[in-house]
Amino acid sequence: MLDKAKTLEGYKLQSLDGEIGNVKDFYFDDHYWVIRYLVADTGNWLTGKQVLISPYAMIAANKEKEHINIDLTKKQIEDSPSLKTEKPVSRQFEEQYNRHYGWPMYWGDSAIWGYYPYLKRDQKTLKESAQSKNAWDPHLRSTREVTNYNIHASDGEIGHIEDFIINTETWTIHYLIIDTRNLWPGKKVLISTQWIENIKWSESKVFVNLTRAAIKLSPEYTEEFLTREYEIALHQHYKRVGYWLNEHTTKNDSH
Repeated sequence: MLDKAKTLEGYKLQSLDGEIGNVKDFYFDDHYWVIRYLVADTGNWLTGKQVLISPYAMIAANKEKEHINIDLTKKQIEDSPSLKTEKPVSRQFEEQYNRHYGWPMYWGDSAIWGYYPYLKRDQKTLKESAQSKNAWDPHLRSTREVTNYNIHASDGEIGHIEDFIINTETWTIHYLIIDTRNLWPGKKVLISTQWIENIKWSESKVFVNLTRAAIKLSPEYTEEFLTREYEIALHQHYKRVGYWLNEHTTKNDSH
């Protein structure tokens, strides 16, 4: 299921023994554009502590009830390694955090989820991933922080990031919603994160290997719904292969 990050913000978080708060933000890595943690607003429950929830613990997002089921108890969350609200997410914290829950280090191999090409929540198959020659160094970014970054095509600026489209089954960010009103009044477009060529974080700029003309003629994104038919038309417009085909191939090859 595909949902906007801003839509998911505010969803209630339901643990195994009660509600723990609401979704406040997301941390994603800038290598695979995958959500690594959601940030929970716990109100007065854990004041001063930044509560992070990994996709390993997120069972399902319920759009009708606007909540996300978490496969953790309140006690497990309360006893997890403490991250002060003003501190960034460090590698040291992530190692302590994942060991606390018995989850693998996702950067332990070149696949998106460590040893695995797609998210696996079955604790019987999860194993601690050792650092290998294929390990990589992720840098976590906040979706709130990156919102409003300027987007540059191969021949100039086209607009800014308004939101993100997240797959709540794999927790992958598939698209950036781009507001192009300064160039083409009223039009919003989607840019796949697979088409991003470079990011200058210090300048708040994202570069894509597409031309302004191609983007201007791309199918317009509307707020009502995002269908597979629209996605196919979008990828056909840019003559690109759909991510869903890659996921299908990867899963078949893994068996």
